[in-house]
Formats: sequence, structure tokens, C-alpha cells
Amino acid sequence: MDFFPSENQKHSPKHNKKRLTQDQVSLLETSFNSHKKLEPERKLQLARELGLPPRRIAVWYQNKRARWKAQSLELDYNRLQQRLDTTLAEKKRLEKDIERLREELKKAQEVVLALNNQTRPPQVSSCDEGGSSSLHHDVTCLENDKVWQLDELYAYYMGADGPNLY
Repeated sequence: MDFFPSENQKHSPKHNKKRLTQDQVSLLETSFNSHKKLEPERKLQLARELGLPPRRIAVWYQNKRARWKAQSLELDYNRLQQRLDTTLAEKKRLEKDIERLREELKKAQEVVLALNNQTRPPQVSSCDEGGSSSLHHDVTCLENDKVWQLDELYAYYMGADGPNLY
């Protein structure tokens, strides 16, 4: 029983394949870039031009196509990952905006409620919603015979040049 391969076994024709030259690789790359699928006629033509067996051309194409697909998948994955990261950042920003807007709405509702609860004669101060269930432009408040729209109240509360309520 021989545990170590002899010189003849090391260099059997099966394992003694020569590498392709740079010119051969260049021609195969050019051919692959123009036609990803190897047609039988093209395989024979390349084999004649390069002086290689047609099977070697077919195997090179098969390996190249596998590497190309893997690279394409990796690029697609990276693009999708970037889109996911961008979308998640946008989602986080929108959630912060929603929270900020909820706080502003809460403060505006508190101002409207405070204006409604001030002690004064009922005919001097009142608020109407105009039949709407949401705080929108239909909400008006009367104070000292002046009509204030909700957007004016909001502008005043937020520090803009709104009407002077006091």
C-alpha cells in the first residue's frame, strides 16, 4: 500500500491543466460581455481561435456566468440594503415628526380649552366647531366681540405674530 503519491501520479494529465494566457482570457471576457450565453457555434469558433478544446470554453463560460450572477446578487443586495437603511431612517424621522405634531396639537387644544374655560360671561366668549369633529379651519372663538380662527390661536401660541388675546 502506497500512502505517498509517486511522481507519475502527481502530474497525471487530469491535474496538469495549463492556465489560460492573458490574451485568451481577454478574448473570452470580451465574448462573455457581448453574449452571456454560449451558443454551440460560438463555442466552436472560440475553441478554434484560442486553440482550446470546446469543453474548456464551455467550462470557462459556466464558471464566469456563476461568478457574474453571484456578483450581480451581491450588488442587488447592497442596493436593497441601502434602500432599506434610507427607508428606515425616513420612517424614524416621520415618527419623530408625528410625535412633535401630536405634542403641538395637544398644546393647541389646551390653549383652546383654556380660552373656553376662562371666567367671563357666557355671551362674551364661545367656540364653535362648525359641525366638524376635528380641529380645522372651521373652529372659531369669540373673545371681547372678536372672532379668532384656530390658525390665529395656534400662531399666537407658537409665538408668531398672531392676535393679542390679553
